Order: sequence, then structure tokens, then C-alpha cells
Amino acid sequence: MAVLDRVLRRGPAPEADVEDSRMTILEHLEALRRALIVSLAGWAICTAVAFLFWGRILSFLQERGHIASLTYFTPTGGFTLGLKIAMIVGLVLAAPVWIQQAWWFVSPGLHRHERRLVLPLVIATIVFFAIGIAFALISLPLFLKILGGFAPPDLHYLAVGDDYLNFVLFLVLGFGIVFEIPVVVYALGLLRVINSHWLRSNRFYWVIGLGIVSNLMTPGVDPITPLFMWIPLWLFWELTVIALRLSGR
Repeated sequence: MAVLDRVLRRGPAPEADVEDSRMTILEHLEALRRALIVSLAGWAICTAVAFLFWGRILSFLQERGHIASLTYFTPTGGFTLGLKIAMIVGLVLAAPVWIQQAWWFVSPGLHRHERRLVLPLVIATIVFFAIGIAFALISLPLFLKILGGFAPPDLHYLAVGDDYLNFVLFLVLGFGIVFEIPVVVYALGLLRVINSHWLRSNRFYWVIGLGIVSNLMTPGVDPITPLFMWIPLWLFWELTVIALRLSGR
């Protein structure tokens, strides 16, 4: 709660190794506005660039899922399909911008020695986000094959563009976001909000919680897709606990 209070007021704690000045509410809101404007601007630019190549991106996603053709049912279906692809891909491409802005917004609430961790944490956040997306795309054919195996042989899948994209893009974003959990846990450990002993003593609840998150962040109602998210997430969590223990946290 102490760290949360420091972050919310974007001011330092009373220790001697932090700055003496505190930001006012207006300065806090101004900093938040700046972070949002920069993040939205980065997203808009990346979305515009992605829209120029949405046809190629769609072809790539079709190839990954072994989908021969897609269908849409409304006159505007093609345009909305391209816009949806551009917005999601733009959000992914702009990840370094909004991740950096998020950490920049939090950093004034940290001690000076804690701020040295910001750059490594920004890099780690971007890397794990990319790992999650890559894992989802690599596993996409397997997901579709497993899900298709539940259908009887006389049923055939008609790939509707909007439905297929909702599945793929939600899956990709879900993996990217959920794979940030180990970074957040490690950061909280470095800030001494939590420690490896507390994590190990509450391992059962973490395992259940990660399973619930995996179910919420994956499309569909099958039990297989969340399992593919939960297994690497749990392994990353265990490695994070080990890393904190080795660093004395």
C-alpha cells in the first residue's frame, strides 16, 4: 500500500534518498495526460502504418491458421476487417511507446535507487510481451487443430473473417498481456512489496489464480487453449520466484 500511495501521488516517501518535492494533483493529472497523449499518438501512427499492410497481415494470419479463404457478410465487412487488424497490430507495434510511458508515469513514486530498475523493467516488459505474442502465433495451428478435433467428421468449418480475427487477435493480445505477470511480480519483489518466501507459501493460490487468468484471457470455452497459456505462465512464475530468492528478496 505504501508503494501504491507513492505512485498515486507521484511523490517520494519520506526517506532521505528520494527527492523532497512532491507533485500536486494538477501536476499529477498533467503527467497522466501527457502519458496518455504520447501513448495514443504512438498507437495512431502505428495503426495508420498497419492499415497500409492489413492485406498482407491478413494473409499471414490465414497461412498460420491454414485457412484457405475467409468470408464476410456485410458490404462494409472488408473495411471493418482491415480497420480491426490495423488497430490491434498498431497496439502491438506501439507497445514500446505505451510500456515506456507507463513505467515513466510510475517512476516518480520510486526511490532513486529503485529508478535504476526502470530501464531494465521496460526492456523486460517489451520482451515478455513479444514472447507472448510469438508463442500465440506459433501455437495457432495447434490450437485450431485441437479445437477442430472436437467437431464430428461431417461438420465443416466455414471461416468468417470477423469471427476468425476475433479469435486470433484476442488470443495474441491475451498471451502478450498475461506474459507480463512475471515481470510485474519480479518488479514488486525488487521493490520489497512482496518476497520469494511469501510467494512460495502462497503457491497454491497463485497456481489457481494463474489458471483463472488463463481462462479469462483465452477465447472459446474449451479446456485446452487456457492450458497452453497456463503452463508457460506457471513456469515463468516459478522462475521469477527463484530469481527473487537468488537476489535475496
